[in-house]
Amino acid sequence: MNNPTIYLDHAAATPLDDRVLAEMTPYFAHDFYNPSSPYAPAVAVRRAYHAAKHRIGKCIGAKGDEIIMTAGATESINLGLSGAGHMVTSAIEHTAVLMAARRRPHTIVAVDSQGIVDVDAVKSALHDQTTLISIGLANNELGTIQPIREIARIVQEERARRVAARIAVPIHLHCDASQGVGLLNTHVARLGVDMLTLNAGKIYGPKQVGLLWLKSTVLLDPLIVGGGQERGLRSGTENVAGTIGFARALELATEHRNQEAQRLSRLRDMMQARLSEAYPEAVFVGHAKRRLPNYLHIAWPGLDAERLVFGLESRGVLVATGSACAANHALRSHVLTAIGLDPVVADGSLRLTLGRLSHEQNIARAAKIIIEVVCQEYERIAR
Repeated sequence: MNNPTIYLDHAAATPLDDRVLAEMTPYFAHDFYNPSSPYAPAVAVRRAYHAAKHRIGKCIGAKGDEIIMTAGATESINLGLSGAGHMVTSAIEHTAVLMAARRRPHTIVAVDSQGIVDVDAVKSALHDQTTLISIGLANNELGTIQPIREIARIVQEERARRVAARIAVPIHLHCDASQGVGLLNTHVARLGVDMLTLNAGKIYGPKQVGLLWLKSTVLLDPLIVGGGQERGLRSGTENVAGTIGFARALELATEHRNQEAQRLSRLRDMMQARLSEAYPEAVFVGHAKRRLPNYLHIAWPGLDAERLVFGLESRGVLVATGSACAANHALRSHVLTAIGLDPVVADGSLRLTLGRLSHEQNIARAAKIIIEVVCQEYERIAR
């Protein structure tokens, strides 16, 4: 944790919490048994595995046996969308959602200039054969928090309409809450969703561990078949250590959620104020209030974000351009395109995401370094 590098990309990955690792460690070596084996040590491991799922369920207001463990949020999303007929999603969803949507009849609805999904457009996109709506809780690039409960009410109204019209086609609401889980309330009843995707790697848990919670009324097609684990929806030997780590990480995140949200919001606002004071022309992208407390998406018109990233890295500050997935392929963000951001602005945008490694001293230092690097870039292009 005492790394001199200033890490401002917590939305992409978080370090494994020492408390999480401590709880996982026995299951890598000593308690290594296959949970499906019949002898006592394996039975004990199986009990620990199901207890961990119960602990996860308690954090989100669900039952442990309603949870399907996966190898990450991308797999959970693909599984959750596997049973869909016609589906509705938004133009700024994670690439995993949009790519999965392309495999079936779908409608993509617009968002406003701040990245808020148009609820009326979601309602208008529904028809008698629509079986799924998939909207993320918080956008992974902007941090914009979506009106999930309003969309859930639309689903309830549509169900009532279909019952009255004797239309037997079911409709469900899926929500990818991977980015919001550590800082927002993700109780499934409160959200009003039928399926929820979470990712341990975003909350200081192990990477490549995800889950899909789903109601018993939701019918899906398994992506991985075999021994019938996870209610037959995700076969393969259970990731016991990963699931136990997920449970501990989620418990810690839930316990400290409000306090951490307030702390990060204060640090984020401090950084925003310093950057804005130095560069009044800077553009803050996304919704000013309806955003995750650790997100700051800022753009400098006319600058090249990749040059800024490399310049900042040379000074010990690690940041992202849009999402890590898009940056890795050197593509202009589909999210920034969808909100109608001028390409001259979009191409100079950085996503700064704070987390447990952030504190007042290194955030103040990061702001100073960012100001200096931006100044150097403006001077370079002015020559």
